[in-house]
Amino acid sequence: MTTELRQLCPDDWADWYGKLERAFGGTPEAPEERALWRRLGEPERCLDLRDDGETVGTAGAYSFRLTVPGGAVLPVAGITLVSVQPTHRRRGLLRAMMRRQLADVRDRGEALAVLTASEPAIYGRFGYGAASEAVSLSLDTLRQSVRVPEGADAVRLRLVDPEAGLAACEKVYGQLVPGRPGMLARQPHWERLPLLDPEADRDGAGPLLCVLAEVAGEVRGYARYAVKAGWDGGGPDGTVVLRDVEALDPVVYAALWRYLFGIDLTSRLTVRNRPADDPLLHLVDDMRRCRIGVRESLFVRLVEAGEALAARTYTAPLDVVLDVADPFCPWNEGRWRLTGDEKGASCERTADPADLALTVRELGAAYLGGFTLDALAAAGRVRELRPGALREASVAFGAYRKPWLPHGF
Repeated sequence: MTTELRQLCPDDWADWYGKLERAFGGTPEAPEERALWRRLGEPERCLDLRDDGETVGTAGAYSFRLTVPGGAVLPVAGITLVSVQPTHRRRGLLRAMMRRQLADVRDRGEALAVLTASEPAIYGRFGYGAASEAVSLSLDTLRQSVRVPEGADAVRLRLVDPEAGLAACEKVYGQLVPGRPGMLARQPHWERLPLLDPEADRDGAGPLLCVLAEVAGEVRGYARYAVKAGWDGGGPDGTVVLRDVEALDPVVYAALWRYLFGIDLTSRLTVRNRPADDPLLHLVDDMRRCRIGVRESLFVRLVEAGEALAARTYTAPLDVVLDVADPFCPWNEGRWRLTGDEKGASCERTADPADLALTVRELGAAYLGGFTLDALAAAGRVRELRPGALREASVAFGAYRKPWLPHGF
């Protein structure tokens, strides 16, 4: 076997992407999906692993900007398009691509890399920690209701073509990005992703719909959804398939949910990705009928540990020495003194005795405030070396809101 790991040539994109599709089961994407991913692709950030001239491995990255605790929006690498052909497994090829990719990320000056994982067990060994959760809901809309605050009746709801409403929706989305860790500030053309609606992926539902919520002529919220018609012996039994719903204030948010609960000829609502602290769970009058599911979502990898830890803020005063293990990116190994509070932080090399010992994977898991260092310590993944240090750091690493990734990549 003679392998060559190189940057993808733009002219090879179609064949390269076809090999990726084959590794993921061989089902080609709809033409509009493939066209969008080609437009979003950054060939200069894609790796083409070849064996005797044929692509056998792929890996790519998007140039993203991600919100971290404190509201800063950092440049990050969105790792994606990773595959190895089934004929070439267990040969160290994935490890070689991951190592090259993280070196490239570091050279670009990005302190963080993030990804979503089709197989979560793979990426921990490369230093990625599961850092946020996605909540799925299947709501019984007939046997529960939404309690709306005063002022909801003044919200004007208007159905528009999703394309026509795109600019207004993006304006709302953009205002929300700094307020929640894990959200992506959408780069050019990424606003097209929520509009993808190939018929083959609808599972019997109708086309995508968009409702705008206005107050005094200003769009302050929106929902994008489809309706899947259904009938049983008792009459209509349709489903609202919710794609996304966002609002700038609680009144508009509640008004949108009341609208979604009240769509004619439907008895349930499903949604695959909401924040772990979604206010909806406090708007409904029967949480048991929400049928809640939880899974991990965004994985975070500190590429430059000191720089990344200094880039976010901390909810309580913090002065702790971290003994970090990171054999995959050895430049992060060793002791770091992290000091900070709600106003800012610094993280520098130190020879002082360590207070906590952990790997870079645990730092990634705790970085956005979605999982606590205390919980990781209870699982044996963080060791307290100075009494009291674990509680201090666990509280400080918390976030005002739960981190959330609104969409995959």
